[in-house]
Amino acid sequence: MDNIPNIINDLQDSIDFYAIVFFIFSALSIGAGIITVTAKKLMHSAVALLFTLFGVAGLYVLLAADFLAIVQVMVYIGGILTLIIFGVMLTSRVSDVERKTNVKDSVSVVAGVVIGLGSAAFLAYIFVTTLWIENPISEIPNDTLPQIGKILMTDYIAAFIVAAVLLLVAFIGAALIARRKN
Repeated sequence: MDNIPNIINDLQDSIDFYAIVFFIFSALSIGAGIITVTAKKLMHSAVALLFTLFGVAGLYVLLAADFLAIVQVMVYIGGILTLIIFGVMLTSRVSDVERKTNVKDSVSVVAGVVIGLGSAAFLAYIFVTTLWIENPISEIPNDTLPQIGKILMTDYIAAFIVAAVLLLVAFIGAALIARRKN
């Protein structure tokens, strides 16, 4: 009976916690991604997309990329997915349209399978032939946000300004297009 705590401690020491969490987030992302693509109802696809994006955010956390994880949650889950769900809810009458199956659908499926298998083969080839360099980090950074902010405001300020101006032009254009229709 005295050996049970030692066995439990040995078991906990032998299990790599980060590997288990990695496989959980990977399975969540892949499984929900498959459901996103194969679901018959658009709302089911949107909910599966939520879990896919959440799994990717979890993988970012495991990579110590806290900024990317927060952006993933706020922009993609909070913004884009909410927009998709509202779009689905507001266009519920579109689902009443009858969809006809014809030859183009089978051609599309065959083309999709060929392109998917070709992409998988190419990625597998790259994975096998690449010389992977493993440099484990000695200490996980506490916060990456100050470094990203410093780099954006010094080295990449021109790209940051161009992106801001491009977004401003897109917003003004969208407002003008929406105003003309009314």
